[in-house]
Amino acid sequence: MALKPETREKLKRVSTPTLATALYKRGLRQQFIQNVHPLSPLKESMVGEAFTLRYMPAREDLNPLAAFRDRGHPQRKAVEECPPGAVFVIDSRKDARAASAGGILITRLMMRGVAGVVTDGGFRDSAEIAALGFPAFHSRPSAPTNLTLHQAIEINGPIGCGDAPVFPGDVVVGDADGVIILPADIADELANETIEMTAFEDFVTEQVRGGRSILGLYPATDDQTLTDFAAWRKQNKR
Repeated sequence: MALKPETREKLKRVSTPTLATALYKRGLRQQFIQNVHPLSPLKESMVGEAFTLRYMPAREDLNPLAAFRDRGHPQRKAVEECPPGAVFVIDSRKDARAASAGGILITRLMMRGVAGVVTDGGFRDSAEIAALGFPAFHSRPSAPTNLTLHQAIEINGPIGCGDAPVFPGDVVVGDADGVIILPADIADELANETIEMTAFEDFVTEQVRGGRSILGLYPATDDQTLTDFAAWRKQNKR
């Protein structure tokens, strides 16, 4: 199921915490990628369908530096095949001792129109990547080439990234708090629900800043809260 443009735009306007709550309501608790951080502040949320690369522990006799000369090398091939608008998600086994990729490959993804990149390992050339202003999430900087410890083994199959299950085509959303994975078949309903949740949360924030107690307001257990929210929505055209 392809990501609808209107769903993409809605998801850019909601936060990963709000999405996490909506997923929790559905019994989905492991969709947040643990311990990944944006290399630079985001201008807007990263949204796109997952295109994956999986690493396994490197076997040294199969993973010399000369492996990169192979035009079919899975890492190089994946960078050239990741579709524009997708998010490149890398399973690096939560191991940042060697880099998942570096500045040149991330720049290539950006130039090809990819929406962003996520690894549960690390990137080399991290300052260079941060300066691109391209959505890139990792655990921490890592100088050694991926060949040192990782062997790229599979393109666009199911992976685990930071303990989150990621299937090709799942919808990836990233913001300042991190990255969350939305199952593709419920992405539209999640977008619609969280837009509504975000409107209410904005109303609540405004009320709290004005000195109102959270009791009866958040959650909305007082009838007056719903009356006030309806009036706020009308006034703010939300």
